[in-house]
Amino acid sequence: MIDGIFRFAPSPNGRLHLGHAFSALLNADFARRFGGRFLLRIEDLDPLRSRPDFVAAIEADLTWLGLQFETPVMRQSRRLDLYRHGIDALERRGITYPCFCSRGMVAADVAARELASARPWPRDPDGAPLYPRNCRALTSIEIAERLAAGMPHVWRLNLDAALAAAPGPYRFTTFERNCESRLHIAEPSRWGDVVIGRRDVAASYHLAVVMDDESQGITHVVRGADLLAATDIHVLLQMLFGYRTPQYHHHDLVRDESGDKLAKSRGSRSLADMRASGCSASEIRARLGFP
Repeated sequence: MIDGIFRFAPSPNGRLHLGHAFSALLNADFARRFGGRFLLRIEDLDPLRSRPDFVAAIEADLTWLGLQFETPVMRQSRRLDLYRHGIDALERRGITYPCFCSRGMVAADVAARELASARPWPRDPDGAPLYPRNCRALTSIEIAERLAAGMPHVWRLNLDAALAAAPGPYRFTTFERNCESRLHIAEPSRWGDVVIGRRDVAASYHLAVVMDDESQGITHVVRGADLLAATDIHVLLQMLFGYRTPQYHHHDLVRDESGDKLAKSRGSRSLADMRASGCSASEIRARLGFP
């Protein structure tokens, strides 16, 4: 057996459901089998949707499931200065730039380009149109004037500069439940100039998760298959910062009767509701395939 550090990292913007329970139980199971550690991390970057009562509920649900996690628990909301320093470090290297285009502006620009060319605009793995890189052309004076005026903006990764600074190869290893491993080739270029920070939120998921995993010494990342493609950008950021790349396991998603993945936004039944209706933790564990 090998040592490993695993983490379950939910966002406190709703109650946990069966999909969360599966991911948490799987992380804890791997940690036990590898003779490693199981950590909880609260990804509360969004100040509008994150709530203290949901944080307490997460810890209560995990305890009810029989999981033990180390304390103190990392909270992203307490690491905002670190994320800002990370973006600043990339900016000094010319690897990131401020973008003043709203989502509506990007959508309108892309629609106009598609109409003019009669061809679909390239999309990222999540289906969103790649940013047309309009703000890359701004001069330093134009950028300074817009920042001084307080114009809303995000920070985007200059993909070309990033690839030149970290020329690859872009690789990561995945492992299965039987511990077999497989080498993958990452393709960060298919994401374009992704957002890594916002004015109202210190960092994007991509930046925060990479910096947090490094800070916690995470060796094995176990998360849903819907985040497999995001690993492309995570590997690139790890190389830019000089971080180690963890091993990854992207598990199948728990789905409802219609075949849709469970989600807080869809009102998927919560563990708290199931508990209130008389369901026991052992029944939940058995339903998800854990003793």
